[in-house]
Amino acid sequence: MTNSLRRRVLEHRKQTPGSFTARYKITRLVYSEEFQYVNNAIAREKELKKRTRAQKIALIEASNPTWEELMPEEAVATTNADSLRE
Repeated sequence: MTNSLRRRVLEHRKQTPGSFTARYKITRLVYSEEFQYVNNAIAREKELKKRTRAQKIALIEASNPTWEELMPEEAVATTNADSLRE
């Protein structure tokens, strides 16, 4: 969960040594959901964590069948300077 998807994607793409994202080479955004209220986002995250890998893949493929990158490098690069100020 995050309040800045671009910043979070940038953090993942940095591949900080020893981090989960570095260990498993997680660099692409292929699925996301938006919520108005943080409690709803937390509840949904907990719900998704209980699902099997096959169920998670089916969820992704229902909205993004080709696993297309949803946050291209250019979109993240434009926020690079902004994220340094945060």
